[in-house]
Amino acid sequence: MDVIKAIEQEQLKTEVTNFSIGDYVKVHVKVKEGNRERIQVFEGTVISKKGSGVKEVFTVRRISYGVGVERIFPIHSPRIAQVEIVRRGKVRRAKLYYLRDRVGKAAKVKTKLG
Repeated sequence: MDVIKAIEQEQLKTEVTNFSIGDYVKVHVKVKEGNRERIQVFEGTVISKKGSGVKEVFTVRRISYGVGVERIFPIHSPRIAQVEIVRRGKVRRAKLYYLRDRVGKAAKVKTKLG
């Protein structure tokens, strides 16, 4: 068991942005197209965080052309260049799955002041 933990410890990213559920973030993802690699930005609200260690993931939701789009990102993935916090959210839940049923301004999260 210690060998597995040691291997997982090596895989962990050292610099991880400290964001929480409800935050509006920009996730910079490395995308490979043929032999070229570019960075694509996915912008949205963090609606959940799950797992721990290497297996930790977070879900980002956005509305694109009237359709809800969710992407799940591993926090320690080498494909993620950076996670940039646009604004902090004020929420009282650990998971914001209720935003899936909401449309328009009702789907917004209040901004944390201070």
